[in-house]
Amino acid sequence: MPEGTASRSLRMRFDRATKKAWELPTRPSNEQLLELYALYKQATEGDCEGKARGGLKERAKWKAWNKISGTSESDAMQSYCELVDSLME
Repeated sequence: MPEGTASRSLRMRFDRATKKAWELPTRPSNEQLLELYALYKQATEGDCEGKARGGLKERAKWKAWNKISGTSESDAMQSYCELVDSLME
């Protein structure tokens, strides 16, 4: 399997985690929300491109995503799943 191609089972786990993220028992911290956002974007769109734009919220999201540029799709999905699982506890 080529690098950057997530396995079918990982994709299914990631899909379940994205649904679970909306049903977390408590609201994650802003840092956790930014991490979830960045990992999701990296897993679904790849590396962050362009420049930070918009207000503080948009810039913070861009920075969080840009910080993990270069992370493979599989690694981003895996980290996202682990973070959601840890927030479910």
